[in-house]
Amino acid sequence: MSHKLQVGEMKAAYLTDKEIWAHFNFIFSSKSKNSTTYKFVLIKSILENLYNVNDKLELSYSTLFSSFAKIYWNLVIHHNLNQINMTDKNAEVQKILLDVQAKYQIPKTLVFDKLSHELQVEIITKVKKRCKINVMGAIYGDTGCTIYDFDNGKEQLRLNSTFYSFMQRFQRVLTYLSNYHLALFLEKFNDKGDTTNLLLKVENVSKRSSLDQFYQVLSSFYNGKCFYCGKTIKKDNAHVDHFIPWSFVQADQLWNLVIACSTCNLSKSDKLAKEIFLDTVITRNETLISNPDLRKRDDMKVYTSQKLKDLYHYSVENGFTDFWVPKKMIV
Repeated sequence: MSHKLQVGEMKAAYLTDKEIWAHFNFIFSSKSKNSTTYKFVLIKSILENLYNVNDKLELSYSTLFSSFAKIYWNLVIHHNLNQINMTDKNAEVQKILLDVQAKYQIPKTLVFDKLSHELQVEIITKVKKRCKINVMGAIYGDTGCTIYDFDNGKEQLRLNSTFYSFMQRFQRVLTYLSNYHLALFLEKFNDKGDTTNLLLKVENVSKRSSLDQFYQVLSSFYNGKCFYCGKTIKKDNAHVDHFIPWSFVQADQLWNLVIACSTCNLSKSDKLAKEIFLDTVITRNETLISNPDLRKRDDMKVYTSQKLKDLYHYSVENGFTDFWVPKKMIV
């Protein structure tokens, strides 16, 4: 009955890679009770927020369920996919989202990040409240009470340091596994396509439709030149780029975003920029943090230069070894 727990304490401080793999293998196997997609989406949400933890490896429910609600909205409303193993019934979170959609008469074409801020907060709050009941304890139980501490009253979890390190080192594989098993589950209880088609949808449910809001913030902190090649760029040719590729981080943190010309952005694509650019991003982030208003942002509160260095290192360890540099640089 671990899924009903309101508070959970870690029963082991250290686990080997073999032991952690065994836990994940159990979660992704038929031995784990997966009557809904909750576990897969929760793992996906934790992976998205690995670099949003504080120095104690704590993560707030507001941050965690912001990702969870976004993923669920895009699956349930935008893609019209059932999330429970009964075709004539809805999962509880699914019901919440359908009720919100009906209440405000929201068209299915709207992805989560296109909703108003107020509506996003309302949805996240309702989803978070529901998920306290039986989601937080489920994966906790499936891992033998080792993956994290959690407290539904404080609305916070604390990741086990060995799990955290493991998820950093194997982030790409774990992201693929959670996406793949989520797609497999959806295929069984939906008639919306095969696994390949569903996997493509699952892989992109976290992607924003636009990064314009970040451009508005970043535009005040660059000199009108491309971050990478140094070429002067006009607004209509300026792109917001994930310094560490989005396909790895699957999240949008201000400290990992730069303004680039279209040529560099398209050429870089899914590649990792050479390490010579890392120090430049770190210096730029020091400027961002010096601004009192930006320092209050949730993504900047937990930022450290070491965190960005770690992210760069682990992206290489996860296979991003096709390093990129612009063809021409203006010094």
